[in-house]
Amino acid sequence: MIELKEFKLSYGGQVVFGDISARIAPHDRIGLVGVNGSGKSTLLRSLVGQSQLDHGEIVKPDGATVGYLPQDGIHVRGTSLYEEVETAFEDTLSLQRKIDAASERMYEMDPEDEAYYELIDRIGEWEQQLEDHEPERMQSRIERILTGLGFALRDMDRDTGEFSGGWQMRIALAKLLLFNPSLLLLDEPTNHLDLYSQTWLEAYLKGYRGALIVISHDRAFLNTVTNVTWELKFGNLNIYNGDYSYYVKARAERLALQRKAAEAQKKEIARQKEFINRFRSNQKKASMVQSRLKQLDKVEVIVPEREEKKIFFRFPPPPVASHKVARLANLHKTYGDLQVFAGLDLEIFKGDRIAVVGVNGAGKSTLARILAGIEPFQEGERTLGINTVIGYFAQQQAEELNPELTVLEEVKSAAADNPDANPRAALGALLLSGDDQHKSISVLSGGERNRVALAKMLMRPANCLILDEPTNHLDIASKEVLQDAIRAYPGTVILVSHDRDFLDPVVEKVLEVSPAGTRMLTCNVSEYLDRIQREQSD
Repeated sequence: MIELKEFKLSYGGQVVFGDISARIAPHDRIGLVGVNGSGKSTLLRSLVGQSQLDHGEIVKPDGATVGYLPQDGIHVRGTSLYEEVETAFEDTLSLQRKIDAASERMYEMDPEDEAYYELIDRIGEWEQQLEDHEPERMQSRIERILTGLGFALRDMDRDTGEFSGGWQMRIALAKLLLFNPSLLLLDEPTNHLDLYSQTWLEAYLKGYRGALIVISHDRAFLNTVTNVTWELKFGNLNIYNGDYSYYVKARAERLALQRKAAEAQKKEIARQKEFINRFRSNQKKASMVQSRLKQLDKVEVIVPEREEKKIFFRFPPPPVASHKVARLANLHKTYGDLQVFAGLDLEIFKGDRIAVVGVNGAGKSTLARILAGIEPFQEGERTLGINTVIGYFAQQQAEELNPELTVLEEVKSAAADNPDANPRAALGALLLSGDDQHKSISVLSGGERNRVALAKMLMRPANCLILDEPTNHLDIASKEVLQDAIRAYPGTVILVSHDRDFLDPVVEKVLEVSPAGTRMLTCNVSEYLDRIQREQSD
């Protein structure tokens, strides 16, 4: 049992943790939820001593270990992938080194010496400990977890410095899973995973023997791997004994009861005040009036819990478009020696709702950029239908937004050709109002950058939206608003995402991108994954 006792933390007058306490049982699977900025990542960092509290302590039993995966910022180099991940077994490797060194020492010792037999006894103890670690399974465990997270066996000898940021986070995650801590803390672990690796991770975490706290904005992922939900809200920690869907229902019921109780109390207070006012001058009722006045003074007024502000927007009505929206014919795309597409043929039609899926590196984002007209290619043809107007949301917002502009200037730049656009109103609807609109793009968080990019899309009506990972850095409530906006939009939508709970209600086709080619299937993403499992089992 690990305990959080009286956590208190404030930043510049804002209460992050009011006075929160909680217990983590050995096999708890906890989903940590709350709007962006509520303190979720800070809480995980506090549990590993990386974030200083104003007050509070963590109590854990001797021998309990904690492993932490941050959202980003991890980069390793100088060792092979296998050697780097192998460091998760440092205890095992250390025992083996001790045994090897002691065995070498024995050759130089006198067999008649008492120290010789003492060393034999120590080696025996170490070998027993080593056997408990099952070193013979170490290589197979490393390979199983690395391949589950999307690495190929041929990657094992590659220098870790060759891997990009998303793969660096997978390396860190692999080491944590192999380390097998008593408490595993994961901050947005699915951000860098494709659908297949995410499905593997879900299955792995369901069988994890320790405790788990995970921050995720993927509702399906939370429902699969968690059985307790912690909600951080206005500095308070509310605990619900169920997965995310249970939490949503239970929270709604609790808030409804609060409002009902507050309304009933309000009516009762009004009734008592009416009695007091009516009989205030009546000497016969004086004692009753005084009694009720005292009762009112003691009443603790029920104040229903506040709700956080939510973004709200709708995409502008699309211009009239032809039946054929876009066509790629015999398209070839390479990066140096890396061939991404060889003779790709693809047609997009009016009203299509397409999810683009595939392993990381298969070319999903490259395809999105080619369709958007911002990525060159070596051979082939890209043609747009009559009056096709594309709106594009890039995955890497840091590279697409101008860091030298303010938020308002950046959005105004997208509205230059549209006199009907209202940048201030669009930003306000996305919870960027007042002074926030005059912030420099360079100081924005990932979530704020996403909202600026969404505001820019609202400045120019389009009839084909290409959205590449639009849900990164959006909390669950904001993702639901984006879902509603896509459902209400009558144009064509192409979505690159690995969040199947987000995709399922809004897509009708799946475009699979793989090294073997592409194929278009009429289904949603969950149905596609079921099909893949059947194909693999046949």
